[in-house]
Amino acid sequence: MPKSPIENRIGTVFVPVSDMPRAIEWYSDLFDLPTDGDEASHEGTIYDVEMKGDVGLLLDANRPVENSSQSLCYFWTDDIDATHEFLEEREIPVVMGPENIGTVTFVTLEDPDGNRLMACQRN
Repeated sequence: MPKSPIENRIGTVFVPVSDMPRAIEWYSDLFDLPTDGDEASHEGTIYDVEMKGDVGLLLDANRPVENSSQSLCYFWTDDIDATHEFLEEREIPVVMGPENIGTVTFVTLEDPDGNRLMACQRN
């Protein structure tokens, strides 16, 4: 049997959005990124959020938003309490947490389209 040509690493996470300008503003605020001059490509339907590391985050207005009770992905934080306070100050819905599950403490939040995301702190 031949070896798989597919690499064992994630390239990009797609986040479905219904309003691209609102989503760009929201994610830019969440990650403290500039919004000046930000434009979506592909006739305004795709936006690449600037991320650190190898994994990308792509806002995608090409498909309908179908919410799930599962989180799409999580983002690391070094201070879960400061993260929770940051979310509350911005009135970002916190669905759960902070919750300590041993190896990590996390909060689950929702973006304006109801997509669930997590912020996790290593314990």
